[in-house]
Amino acid sequence: MSLVKDFSEKVITNIEKVIVGKRPTVELAVMGLLCQGHLLIEDVPGVGKTMLARSLAKSLGCSFSRIQFTPDMLPSDVTGVSIYNQVSREFEFRPGPVMAQVVLADEINRATPKTQAALLEAMEERQITVDGVTRPLPRPFLVLATQNPIEYEGTFPLPEAQVDRFLLRLRLGYPSLEDEISVMERQQFRHPFEDLEQAVTAEELQQAQEEVKEIYVSSQLKRYIVELVEQTRKHGEVYLGASPRGSLALHRTAQARAALEGRDYVLPDDIKYLSVPTLAHRVILGPGARLRDLSAQQVVEEILHSVPVPGGDPTGITTPGARSKSRHSSDEGHE
Repeated sequence: MSLVKDFSEKVITNIEKVIVGKRPTVELAVMGLLCQGHLLIEDVPGVGKTMLARSLAKSLGCSFSRIQFTPDMLPSDVTGVSIYNQVSREFEFRPGPVMAQVVLADEINRATPKTQAALLEAMEERQITVDGVTRPLPRPFLVLATQNPIEYEGTFPLPEAQVDRFLLRLRLGYPSLEDEISVMERQQFRHPFEDLEQAVTAEELQQAQEEVKEIYVSSQLKRYIVELVEQTRKHGEVYLGASPRGSLALHRTAQARAALEGRDYVLPDDIKYLSVPTLAHRVILGPGARLRDLSAQQVVEEILHSVPVPGGDPTGITTPGARSKSRHSSDEGHE
């Protein structure tokens, strides 16, 4: 797993040249990248949501496009449109901004539901269909969407089907006093983003994504993941719980966190650490919870305390390094 760890460290270190003091959030963004998932960055204006997305794209050296969502935007402004060429007397497809490897959907909740829905097929199936013709999207393909949770005037809440397609929901938050001073000093003459260089290649990313899939998850931990997700559906304050896509998200991100830390097996702590970022945005609370000012994050944290953590060895063997040793000894036995 050293390849994944080295890859992640290169990307994180590069992004931290621009995003100061937010390593846990940057790590979550890289985990989403390793899982081939889409990210929803939700926070107040001015904390670096757009800059995080741009820095991630520049670190990967991938093609990048930005879609500034507005209420008057049409679905064709996202996916592209077919235009009749009078010379060739044929329709020509003009690709929209979604035809890029990293797509920044800025202020996604300002677009109408009809325009928001233009991203549904792209996010789930990595393809778009325009005028009956289906076109594949480039690989890797990642949507980074931002939204402001405070300002509601002129916005349209994301439908449940679209929220469920985001692997993780991230929050940056305000910087500390020291970090904010550091930001001011770094941007005194020019923005550090202007000097940011590519840290890895798209080929290295795809190789790391394949290695993450090899991370071992014991049957007890798989059951633990499903039990956590099931409790979101049974909780008394929840109107709609997390879908099976939530179980898959928690499973995949736990694998990515283990690989990022150099392990080839998942621990219960990985699952507990990622439960809120992967499940909270999928939980819709009932009217009673809103009256009590209860948040989805609090509900998930409550479930984490109520569901017993499985015991035993998460590696499936006696000691963490024994799996490779046992494989080596079995290979010697066949010689």
